[in-house]
Order: sequence, then structure tokens, then C-alpha cells
Amino acid sequence: MDKIFGSLKGLFKPRAVVIDNNVFRLHYRATVVILLACSLLVTSRQYIGDPIDCISRDDIPTRVLDTFCWIHTTFSVESAWHKKVGVEIPYPGVDKYIPGEDRVYHAYYQWVCFVLFFQALMFYFPRHLWKGWEKSRIRSLMLELNTPTLTPNEKQERRGILVDYLMNNIHNQNFYVTGYYFCEFLNFINVVGQMYLIDSFLGGHFSHYGSKVIQFTEWEWSLRYDPMIRVFPRLTKCTFHKYGSSGDVQRHDAMCILPINIINEKIYVLLWVWFVLLAVLSGLVLLYRVVIVFWPRSRLLILRYRARLTNADYLEMVLNRCLLGDWFLLELLCKNVDSLNYRDLIEDFARRLEGKGVESVV
Repeated sequence: MDKIFGSLKGLFKPRAVVIDNNVFRLHYRATVVILLACSLLVTSRQYIGDPIDCISRDDIPTRVLDTFCWIHTTFSVESAWHKKVGVEIPYPGVDKYIPGEDRVYHAYYQWVCFVLFFQALMFYFPRHLWKGWEKSRIRSLMLELNTPTLTPNEKQERRGILVDYLMNNIHNQNFYVTGYYFCEFLNFINVVGQMYLIDSFLGGHFSHYGSKVIQFTEWEWSLRYDPMIRVFPRLTKCTFHKYGSSGDVQRHDAMCILPINIINEKIYVLLWVWFVLLAVLSGLVLLYRVVIVFWPRSRLLILRYRARLTNADYLEMVLNRCLLGDWFLLELLCKNVDSLNYRDLIEDFARRLEGKGVESVV
């Protein structure tokens, strides 16, 4: 297990600089790890064995039949889903095929690992875009003020440099905050779009997949009909044609067991729950951003909550002179700078805005 998932440990390492929020990190860290882990899992024969095993009474070599059915896909007979198991058919969806009957082909299991990996890349894309937009600005502005062990003179000097930057760039940070808000919006669009992508990939079954599985657990045992096997059948049909000894084309029907679908069905239940939760949280974040944009008072309330050691009057004085971009930069600094240093930074910034200058440290 460590060999398979050990490479993902690096994604859990804490970052020295915070340039986003918890919901943003759920997209590019938690979700990416989940998708990559699932992609690795479905390709690991150690846990699922062979992805397909086909049964035939004929003299076709087993390895040849397995390879053929894996490459050319298997199918279920549509009418067999409504017949009685053990009496009319051996397994739901498995029956003798009569030409003209509707068949449902199952080819997605060949692509699951690739689709999961592609989804992981898509979830990381907004993070990559934001890092390019941010250009390590917060890391540069911290000036080691995230540590409380600096000498008073060092603190004074570095706060002075940071205050100079804030004064010289006041009202010039709106492009910065616009980039971040755009990436958050992209996160929401991405997770909703990913749900539609999976729904299309699974033939329209994903949108109601999780709710049907939950309903299934509440059914009476004698009436249960597992909805997962309709999407991820564990036993399917395969038709193999070859030339016989007389030169005629012979048709061979085979039943194929798909152990890989035991893993796939659990993966997509997890993804359904996770994507729904992530979409709701991302939508709430967008509403939160709308409140911040159109209700300036909320910015003061948020920073007062985050910077509890900071003098409320100085903080209000600063925010009364700041635009949305300036507030966003101050919020990120609050997440990264030591609380005592941040308190003094806001005081120095407020005095500069009032034109009083910054008092020297004795």
C-alpha cells in the first residue's frame, strides 16, 4: 500500500505561506489526492486481480478470450434486467443474445484510470493559475514577520518596509483580488462541470447514482435490487467469432467477470458524495464573496475576527481608506504574519495614513 500511495504524501505537506482558503485547498489538495489515489487503485492488480476473466466451454484459450473481450468491450442485454435471476437468467443483464435485441456496451472500465487522472489535473488547474497570478507576492511581503523572535529593531525596520509598500500601492490591488476571485469561481465551475463529465462518461447514470445507492440501503432485503450493478455490472456477455475447421465463421458466447467493477462502483459512490459536498461548499464561498464585495462593513468584521489582538479603531481607520484589493492583501498578511507583528503593522499603517508617521522603538 505504501508503494502505491507513498508518492501522494507530498501533497499533504503544510505550506509555509497561505495564499488561499480551506475550500480552495479542498479542490487542489484533497480532491486531487482522492482522484490520483483512485486512479492508482484501479490499475493495481495486487488488490483487484485480473480486471476481466471470461468463461467459455469452447476451445478458445482463456488468455486470448480475456484479452479480446477487454479490448472490444463487453455488453449486457437490456431485456435481461427485468427477468428473474436464477430462473430465467443467471445474473442481471446476462442472457442469450438474439439478433435485434438492445445491447448496452460497457467500455468505460478501460478509461476509468485515465479519466480520473485527467480530472485530477483539472482540479489542480485553478491552483496553478492562481500561483502564476499571485507570483509569490505574499511570500515576498512577509519579510520573516511570521516569526515572533525578531529583535525590536528588526521588527521596526521590516514593518517600515512593508508599510512603505502598502502606502505606495494603496488602491492598486484590485487586479490581484480579481485574479483570486476568478480562480474561486473557476473552482465552482470545474466541480459542477466534472459532475456532468462523469454523468456523460457513465451514460447518464452518475447524476442520480449516489441517491439511488442511499435509497437501496433502506429497501426491504427481499426486494433489494442493487443499482450499482446496472452501472458497474460484475458479470457481462462477450461474443467471439473465429473460423472453424471447415472455414466457416463460428460464434462463441462467453460470460465475463469484471472484478475491477467492485472497485469502480465504490470509487464513484465516494466521488458522487464528495463532488456534491464540494459543489455546495464552493457555492457558499461564492455567496460569501458577493457579501464581501457589496457590503464593505463585512470586511471590517472579518478582519476583526481574524486579528483579535489588533486595535479595532486602528483597523477601522485603515479599512475606511482601503478598497477591496487592499483589504484582501491585508487578510492574506493576517493569515501569515505573527499576530503581534500584525497588530503593530496595522498601527503603523494607520498612523502613516493619518500622516503622523511611525514612532521609533526606544
